[in-house]
Amino acid sequence: MASLTQPFASTAALEQGFAGGLAAMLDAHHGLGVYILVLANAAYDKTLWTQLAPALAARHVELAAALTETLRRGQRLTEPDDDVLVFLKLNTVGLEHLGAMESRRAGRWDVMFNPIRALRPPRMSGQKFEALLRPFDRAGFHFNKPFLAKEVLWEGDLAGKPARLLYNKFPFAHLHGLLVPEPLREMPQYLTPELHGWAWELCAQSGVPGLCLGYNSYGAGASVNHLHFQSFVQANPLPVQDAHFVHNGGTEPYALPCQRFTTPVEAWLELDRLHQQDTPYNLIYSKDCLHLVARVPQDSDTLSAQGRGYGWSEMAGAVTLFSREAYEGLGPTEFETELAAFAP
Repeated sequence: MASLTQPFASTAALEQGFAGGLAAMLDAHHGLGVYILVLANAAYDKTLWTQLAPALAARHVELAAALTETLRRGQRLTEPDDDVLVFLKLNTVGLEHLGAMESRRAGRWDVMFNPIRALRPPRMSGQKFEALLRPFDRAGFHFNKPFLAKEVLWEGDLAGKPARLLYNKFPFAHLHGLLVPEPLREMPQYLTPELHGWAWELCAQSGVPGLCLGYNSYGAGASVNHLHFQSFVQANPLPVQDAHFVHNGGTEPYALPCQRFTTPVEAWLELDRLHQQDTPYNLIYSKDCLHLVARVPQDSDTLSAQGRGYGWSEMAGAVTLFSREAYEGLGPTEFETELAAFAP
């Protein structure tokens, strides 16, 4: 675990702790899961890639040799099946062909090319939507699993609550983390007034300019049914935060209905209404502000196969693509049409 005193006290501390934690994790743990996590995080950030690429290349060779020997001997694999499958895909592609994340603008939208993220397991993001509230399943995947302890960046008291910040194993934002408030309470991914207020206050008090918290409800891209937010840092505003759009006081319509709130109480009234109607939604918390997009469920027939995996990032106008052809070919009108299909 990195030696951060507080994760969001300053940008410099967060960046240093984030990078140092990855290097220490790779040095201390030789399993597939840690290798995949460090590789995916390094590939998202050119500075991290320069720093960690030599060690990652050496570790890849070691892991490939060990995995091949185990399979040839007919021995049982001790690594989780998800990690084995991801590594086999990586090994087939070849580490030298992966490269770092690329990004560009398409009109007012952010488009990213990140082939490593295509390898992530779907978990519950591909399940049929039935209701916003789904009971916590201790036997399923959650953030208290012992094998995740090595992926913790920081743990302690945060804005008056115990919290845990883990690395995102397949990041799609800068300094992307998984923030779990009161993890031992084992709450499902169903927002409460208490945790909504906590997230709002955390962004308000943060010493990291551009700190945001993303939230996917169940049925809106959530892949783990354990209450959590996704923390990240935006040097430039997300498209959904662009002042040109109507919900921010501008004149341009957004691609689908979006609401902007500047008080937590006003925002909760709308969230409570969505809960009562079992309407999925995505949120972006930032300093003294919340952007809310209510949407159709991820299994809706109106969505494309790729669109069914969209969460807060895509609803905020930042889409990640996995093939170069799709990345280079996506235009603003095409993406706006796809977003419009999410309107409830």
